[in-house]
Amino acid sequence: MPHVATQVSSERLLNLKQAFFNGILATLASIGLGFGFKLWLAQWVAKSDLALYNTVIDVISLSLILLTGFRSSMMVSYSQTRKDRDIINIFRISLILMVLLTWGMVIPYIKHQLNIDVGYVELMGVIMAMGLKVYANNLLGMYRLYTLTNRFTWIEPLANIGFFLVLWFGLQLSALQALFYSMILSSGSAAIYMLRQRRKVVATQPLSKVQMEPAMVAYVKKSFTAALEAGASILMVYITVLLTIRDFSINELGDFQVVVRPILTYMTLLFVFPIYRFVLPELAQCLRDDAHHQVEEIKRWIFRLAGTVGVTFFAITALFGDPLIRWLFPEEYAQAAPVLTHVALFFVFMMLNAYQLAYIKANGSFTLSLGIRVTGILTLLISYNVLELLTDNVVAVVIAQGCGYAMMFILSMFAEHQLQRRHHGSELQTA
Repeated sequence: MPHVATQVSSERLLNLKQAFFNGILATLASIGLGFGFKLWLAQWVAKSDLALYNTVIDVISLSLILLTGFRSSMMVSYSQTRKDRDIINIFRISLILMVLLTWGMVIPYIKHQLNIDVGYVELMGVIMAMGLKVYANNLLGMYRLYTLTNRFTWIEPLANIGFFLVLWFGLQLSALQALFYSMILSSGSAAIYMLRQRRKVVATQPLSKVQMEPAMVAYVKKSFTAALEAGASILMVYITVLLTIRDFSINELGDFQVVVRPILTYMTLLFVFPIYRFVLPELAQCLRDDAHHQVEEIKRWIFRLAGTVGVTFFAITALFGDPLIRWLFPEEYAQAAPVLTHVALFFVFMMLNAYQLAYIKANGSFTLSLGIRVTGILTLLISYNVLELLTDNVVAVVIAQGCGYAMMFILSMFAEHQLQRRHHGSELQTA
């Protein structure tokens, strides 16, 4: 029996590693397609049209991004209860309400407050397509369909390029119309394709009445808390932007927005998001099966990976950051090099935090995870207020952000140990 358990454990870890690294490759393909398309658009499409399009997409994305918080609660609740019908129906109802709320509030804001001249059909289409995309992504995550998840990652940007070329060159639509309709068609068609592929593996029931038993009430609470945490994680990044806008020059803001933030975003997409996408559901499954030795194996692997990625990222930026930035960007962005090096210094904490918060969520402690995230934000603000008394360098913003992530690491490590002690006590009582 120990040999069988070890074999199952090794197989699970091997499958996780394969899904994780395939996810990195899929993300690299997505980034390459998306970035290359943006460079091409910048050569052929008016800057004003690109600005309007990206602004609309950003505003609508922020309004729907809270629904991505449902993904983690769906994963954990499904692993604990296996009641996928009620879990999915609650998510469907929430998604419909959020789409209607976005129609009623975000569209008037875009049209009348931002004064962006975009048709109602395009705006409604974008909201529907994004909502369908969130729905497909969350279901793939809940059922741990990693191959489909990775396929979704690169199919959508590829479809977006294809639809744009057909609409702009073939149907002779304006650039702005082609951008919006290609986004609607690519997100919508990719989501429908993935849902059809998912149906071949596991079918879901139509929308129906939900049995609000205690487990489902707990799921709703977890989902709401996870949505708040998703907002808090975004806020932690944008606080650094707001502090830079408030206290530093436009040149320093440009260094951060044009060089530092995109690179940090790409590194997060490559190495942090896959932890929530692939590691979290496996941790939830391991805990459901009381396979705590498998949790330890996953933890050791993630910590080694985080150390390797963190040291490599810091070494590259410290040794080659300045010449790389001068090669990739105009001379005016050369001062971004030391800022990027300081960001690389604390990136390892972002990966470790992702694992530890995933472990906390896998135990169902979503409120604790939110509390740690909020404490990180408060630490960032307090650290910056202290650092600005000592220096007027923009690096203070990045160091303060690093202090926030370091505090999250300390608190999440302590919380993880408490949860492990609780599991050990339960095992002794069972024995």
